[in-house]
Amino acid sequence: MISSSSDTPAWLRPLALVLALLNRLMAGLGMLALLAASLILTSSVVMRYFLHASTDWQDEAAVFCLVGATFLCGGFVQGMRGHIGIEAVSSLLPVAVNRVRQWLVDLMSLLFCGFFAWKSWTLWWEAWSEGQTTSSSWAPPLWIPYGLMAAGMSLLVLQLLLQWLVGLDGLVRKRA
Repeated sequence: MISSSSDTPAWLRPLALVLALLNRLMAGLGMLALLAASLILTSSVVMRYFLHASTDWQDEAAVFCLVGATFLCGGFVQGMRGHIGIEAVSSLLPVAVNRVRQWLVDLMSLLFCGFFAWKSWTLWWEAWSEGQTTSSSWAPPLWIPYGLMAAGMSLLVLQLLLQWLVGLDGLVRKRA
C-alpha cells in the first residue's frame, strides 16, 4: 500500500495515509458485508426448504451486500496493486520502460474509473431524486447500491490518482 513509501513525495503522504486508513476500513466493512450476504443466503435456503417461506427480500439484500463489498474494496485492492499486473510483461521490460508502462496503465485506469465513478454518481442522483426502487415485492431504494458503487469507484479513483501522481513524480525525478 502507498502510505509512507519512500517513493511517495512528502506533499502526497497525508493523502496516502488517509486513503490507506479509509481503504482498510472499507476492507473491514467489505468482510462484514460478505459475511452478512452468506448468512442471509444460508437463512434463505433454510427458510425455503424447511418452512416453505417466501424469501424475496433475502436475495436482494445479499446482492446489495455483495455490490457494497465489491466496490468499496476496490481502492484497497488497487493500493496493493492487486487489480492490474502482468508479471510476465513487467519482468521482461527494463526498469525505466516498466515504470512508464505502469504510469500509462495507471493513467488509463484512472480515466476509465473516473468515467465510471461519474456515471455511478449520476445513477445515484437519478435513483435518489426520482425515488426509484427495485421491481421486487420488497422494493428497496436503488440509491443504496448506486451509492455503494459510486463511493467505491470514487475511492478507487483517488487511489489511482495517488498512484499516478507518485509515478509521475518518479518519472520527473528520474529525468532530472
